[in-house]
Amino acid sequence: MPANNLPPIAPRPDPDALVAQLQAERQQAARGKLRIYFGSNAGVGKTYAMLAAALRERQAGRSVLVGLVETHDRAETEQQLHDLEQLPRRMLAYQGRQLSEFDLDAALARHPDVLLLDELAHSNVSGSRHPKRWQDVQELLDAGVNVWTTLNVQHLESLNDVVGGIVGIKVHETVPDQIFDDADEVVVVDISPEELLRRLKAGKVYPLEQAERASHNFFRLGNLLALRELALRRTADRVDEDMRDYRRERAIGEVWPARERLLVAVGGRAGDDALVRQVARLARRLEADWMVVYVDAPERQHRPRRAQEAVLKTLALASRLGADTATIPGTDVAQALVDFAHERNASHLVLARVQRRVSRWLPWVPPNLIEQIARLDPGLDVLVLSPPVPKSESAERKRSNDRKPIAWVGYVGASLACFAATAVAELLLQVFEPANVVMLFLLVVVLSALRWGRGPGAWAALLAVLCFDYYFVPPRDSFSVNDTQYLFTFSLMLGVALVCGQLMARLRHEARVAAERERRAGALARLARDLSGALTQEQVAQTALTTVSGVFDAQTGLLLPDANEQLHIAAGSTGSIDASVGRWAMEHGQMAGHGTDTLAASPALYVPLMAPVRARGVLALHLRSPERLDVPEERRLLEACASQIALALERVHFVEVAQQTQIAMEGERLRNTLLSEVSHDLRTPLTGILGAAQTALPHASQGVTHEMLVQIRNQAQSMQQLVDNLLAMARLQQGGVHLKREWLPADELVGSALQQMRDRLATHVVQTRLPVDLPLLHVDAVLMERVLVNLLDNAVKYTPAGTAIQISAHKEGEDCLLQLQDTGPGLPRHMAAAQLFEPFTRGVTESSVSGMGLGLTLAQRIVEAHGGTLEAESGAAGEGTLFTIRLPVPEQPRLDE
Repeated sequence: MPANNLPPIAPRPDPDALVAQLQAERQQAARGKLRIYFGSNAGVGKTYAMLAAALRERQAGRSVLVGLVETHDRAETEQQLHDLEQLPRRMLAYQGRQLSEFDLDAALARHPDVLLLDELAHSNVSGSRHPKRWQDVQELLDAGVNVWTTLNVQHLESLNDVVGGIVGIKVHETVPDQIFDDADEVVVVDISPEELLRRLKAGKVYPLEQAERASHNFFRLGNLLALRELALRRTADRVDEDMRDYRRERAIGEVWPARERLLVAVGGRAGDDALVRQVARLARRLEADWMVVYVDAPERQHRPRRAQEAVLKTLALASRLGADTATIPGTDVAQALVDFAHERNASHLVLARVQRRVSRWLPWVPPNLIEQIARLDPGLDVLVLSPPVPKSESAERKRSNDRKPIAWVGYVGASLACFAATAVAELLLQVFEPANVVMLFLLVVVLSALRWGRGPGAWAALLAVLCFDYYFVPPRDSFSVNDTQYLFTFSLMLGVALVCGQLMARLRHEARVAAERERRAGALARLARDLSGALTQEQVAQTALTTVSGVFDAQTGLLLPDANEQLHIAAGSTGSIDASVGRWAMEHGQMAGHGTDTLAASPALYVPLMAPVRARGVLALHLRSPERLDVPEERRLLEACASQIALALERVHFVEVAQQTQIAMEGERLRNTLLSEVSHDLRTPLTGILGAAQTALPHASQGVTHEMLVQIRNQAQSMQQLVDNLLAMARLQQGGVHLKREWLPADELVGSALQQMRDRLATHVVQTRLPVDLPLLHVDAVLMERVLVNLLDNAVKYTPAGTAIQISAHKEGEDCLLQLQDTGPGLPRHMAAAQLFEPFTRGVTESSVSGMGLGLTLAQRIVEAHGGTLEAESGAAGEGTLFTIRLPVPEQPRLDE
């Protein structure tokens, strides 16, 4: 076939992507599945559809539990709810009343196949573990519980302001879009607005008197049409994302050479929250990464506290919507944004439209931020959006700006400094010329700008010129100037003073930023250095508590798990610590306590110490200034410190494990060598004793001598078997098991073992059930006989004389099962079945039964070398012990072989 006719070669999937996909699928398999019944508004039938599907699930044999469903007195919904099992609600006291809420702990304990939990956006009563129901759902999913729930479109966080603009009502209960996007299944429940209005008038949505009011407010035809379109569009976006995931997983279509990345700049103005939500929707449609950044410029340092809190609130909102957030320093906002965009490879810079309050025709008005960015980087795409600003938010921000305090201390200080410089200059003029005195005023301007910032520095420059003119330029004590050359002096002096003042203010800002960076980097470096020298868990804990306490100005505590996975408080911890909150944070890998959405009533913040393998403990902090963690950099510093502590704890743990393993290996090697040497030395005398006893028995008459010879023979046989086990175990430890396989029937193996144990089994009844159609086994005859002999010996030792021992075999699937059951006391209650097969383990520590606990260990290792398993369990009705040997049955040989 010609080369140009060859079929196209399918693109090869990315190995890294496949590995990441497998890891994600493994993690997802352990989580529960979330199904959301999604609709445009109340009354479309979400709860009814969910209950109908739940009834079908119950008929299919799955366990279905109603965690909480609100029927709103709808007869059809109540009828379906009666046919399902409901979880009792939890009663909580709130403002003097008893309110019923969903019982999260009871649901986790029940762990049904499907849990129904209505109204995902519901806010829980104060005192619940989580403030929001969607957080309860997250914990249920992490525990492996499948959850079905309902959600209206107006409760999605990114659509909150859009819905508010349409219906004129602010919806306060919202759900992060990430919950909706990560749902395993979304079922759209939709009816036409006309049908919904008919249901409303018929009283099927709300009672008639309430329905009448709703039809004139929220349930207007225009509102219903708009909400329906939003719901369908949002669902279509999700379907489109699923389709793109499907194409990516199977390497279908072209691979995009680059990814869209949006950089959003916020400044603490009204409308920032709406801008963030608007960009969240845009980023989701473009399937783009996005970041939200705030530039901490010098002129923004003296803003009121309310404005700074608004910025932190906006950054927190952006983080919940899935954006990366950052606060960057910079004296020039435009330059800082351009540099950050280049550093993060952002393709678009998004800004909010700001109305200029100064006329453009004034020549001294500087260009706005958009024009500055365009001049710095003409190739950077700038998107200017006009987000809707709620009137309440705009009025609140305006009142906040009107109440902006004036830094009068700096201006008063600059004025007093200028007046003091004037008094000193008056004395210096007796020695120096006026031109030399000017430098004194420049020094005052520089020091004022360095101490109080730009504004006081500029005021000091202007006041210094005026003082110099009034007191030292002829005619003195007047602002008039006789010599026009002094005008040039004044202008130059004012310009130099302003430039020096601004430079000093910028230097002061950059020094502050550098000091903050150095403090964070130095704290992290000191923690890493001190932890690197810690050799024990106690040293790691002491170092962590001391360093973290000083860095974050907090009382700190450390919760560390013991060998039983129980958390205990490390020595040196300060402040009250709630171990239950720490347990939740460690199990879920999330922060809990003060300042979080989980158990926020706790006075301390609990940070899980997550290491690469597992969580190593919990760090508890009682912050004296909790608001400092609202700054993203401070929170990242805390997370970095927690990561360093977790790594140190894991390193110490594995060092201890390695040391214990090394000691155990050396002990095992010494023990095997000792046992091997002792066993070799014992074999010769034991063989002689056994041979002498067997030779003398036929010649001894019945009586005391005969009985003594029988005891000598039996004890010598027991000792010989023990020595054989010791030698076999030593060989297994040194060189493994070398099999000499041959085809043998099961009854031949059993008969040979019974023949070897005939004397020991004389006091027991042995019953065998070996069907004639059993397949041949491909095994090592000597080793498998040793397995059966050890199992029979174990039964003889631990069962009373006269009891029965049953040996049976049958084929099960592709395996052959050999089973040996006795009627003795059964497995020890204090010991798990798997512990019986550990070396030197005995059912009773102090016992008259001879042996060293090696028989079952040796038997299990031989069976495993054959590719099978050996298990022990209690017999029927708890009597006796049943040992099961499961061996694979290969393809049977032909008769001529």
